[in-house]
Amino acid sequence: MNYSIIAKKQHNDLLFQSLNTAMQPQDIDEFFRRLAAERPEPKTELNYVNAYTLLVAVVLSAQATDTGVNKATKDLFKKVKTPQQMLKLGEAGLKNYVKTIGLYNGKAKNIIALSKILVEKFGGDIPRTREDLETLPGVGRKTANVVLNVVYGEATLAVDTHVFRVANRTGMAKGATPEEVEHKLMEVVPKKWLSHAHHWLILHGRYTCKARVPLCPQCIVRDLCAYKDKTKENGG
Repeated sequence: MNYSIIAKKQHNDLLFQSLNTAMQPQDIDEFFRRLAAERPEPKTELNYVNAYTLLVAVVLSAQATDTGVNKATKDLFKKVKTPQQMLKLGEAGLKNYVKTIGLYNGKAKNIIALSKILVEKFGGDIPRTREDLETLPGVGRKTANVVLNVVYGEATLAVDTHVFRVANRTGMAKGATPEEVEHKLMEVVPKKWLSHAHHWLILHGRYTCKARVPLCPQCIVRDLCAYKDKTKENGG
């Protein structure tokens, strides 16, 4: 009998219990294997042309839909692709493009302010660290994680409402706050899946594990999920 293997398994079991997950390691691995088979190269659904426009789009997406942001930035990103160009456009000019987006006044103010900081402090480039990114107005942990993942290829997990819901509902990583869920996901998601994990979870939450009525009958990971109130074919 290999006691080292048994001890390691017991340690992992205790770790998962302490992380308050209702899914076992093999189930989580299979969960992402299936999502990866369905979408091998998941991407953000926000439209952007470079790192700066991605940052702007993510700031605009707070409490707004990607579809709504894309409609607003379609013409904006034809004119503005750098922080220098954004400063030239000005806050009033920016508002004319994004006024259909919720909270656009505050977002426009933040985008102009962060553009000024990018020019003055970072030479117009997008910072490579979470600490620097979070010094920018309107940029929180989630936005920083998106930029680090999409622009710089870092294995970060941006927890938005979809990721938060899926992580808690499935039992993969239960938590009361986005940051708590993020830390737990970073512990339980196998490293081989981390680079795309938040995109898979976002898309799964957006199109299948919906907030009001999850589409459990159509779900490819239904059997792995710990959600007790799975919907039936008739929507019940």
